[in-house]
Amino acid sequence: MQSPAELDFESWVCPVPLRETPSVVMGHGGGGAMSGELIEHLFLPAYGAAAAAELGDSAVLSVGGGPRLAFSTDSYVVKPMFFPGGSIGDLAVNGTVNDLAMSGAVPLFLSTAFILQEGTGLGELGRIAQALGAAARSAGVRLVTGDTKVVDSASGDGVFINTAGIGMVPDGVDIGPRRARPGDAVLVSGDIGVHGVAVMSCRDGLEFGTTVESDTAALHGLVADMIATGTDLHVLRDPTRGGVAASLNEIAVASDVGIELVERELPVPETVRDACSLLGLDPLQVANEGKLLAVVPGESADQVLAALRAHPLGRSACRIGTCVPDHAGMVVVRTGLGGSRVVGLPIGEQLPRIC
Repeated sequence: MQSPAELDFESWVCPVPLRETPSVVMGHGGGGAMSGELIEHLFLPAYGAAAAAELGDSAVLSVGGGPRLAFSTDSYVVKPMFFPGGSIGDLAVNGTVNDLAMSGAVPLFLSTAFILQEGTGLGELGRIAQALGAAARSAGVRLVTGDTKVVDSASGDGVFINTAGIGMVPDGVDIGPRRARPGDAVLVSGDIGVHGVAVMSCRDGLEFGTTVESDTAALHGLVADMIATGTDLHVLRDPTRGGVAASLNEIAVASDVGIELVERELPVPETVRDACSLLGLDPLQVANEGKLLAVVPGESADQVLAALRAHPLGRSACRIGTCVPDHAGMVVVRTGLGGSRVVGLPIGEQLPRIC
């Protein structure tokens, strides 16, 4: 046994998340601070030297000096399985395609793994499979391998799907969360918060006066048009769990920059604003499934915006902020009254099971 003097306390790592809970809670899957703590303090120490990830949307890999490949995996547990504008089937394709696209990759292949609850109707499963297949054909990706498991009726909740994807990264493309620099412009491809509100509108009889449809879509074509401008794209993110707030906080920390947003430039549609006001939610923390954030050199912002607006999925693109050398690692919103507020990383999850 080592004496107290021989113990290396500096190397100790807390084996559990730091939110003083001995068990997994819903917030651990929300893409916010609790998710980050679970990864940093439990998974990564457990993996040790086997872990090799920058914790981005996908990993960019090469073998033996060959072409660079992007690899990503994601699981989908959205409830309900069908929602205005989409379903868990197309979400499972679009979400993983977008994770690959945020590395600048051209998506090529997907795997599909289903976990089915005993008693799920085959009609419902068929609709999900049809939607998944249609989304894959639309995105131009091949479904090359898969798996199916069934759990008893007390152990699941309908249909869960995991998709993993592989894509090819073009030569000269270097997009990553650590590349944001002071002076960079922060762009968004369109209205925010739509998907989370669309899913929430299906729950517990909630009605917001009008139908809000999910923005779920595959964004690799939009990214290809941005790359075609010749701009050195620094960072791309699709702000899913935790919304714009989580994605920008992660970029600010990874790149050691501050990010300043202009409140009046944030594209929050009235239906989303009203729903968030009713439910006490922050639109910046509500999930999106068909929007991207781009951090690009300030002098190239107009060129990239023009490319975004020329694409059907980017017609409402706008500049929402700037990377600054001040308050590194923090995101701040400048309000219309001349004040400011800090946009923190969400602790857990405002809307559980939205993807």
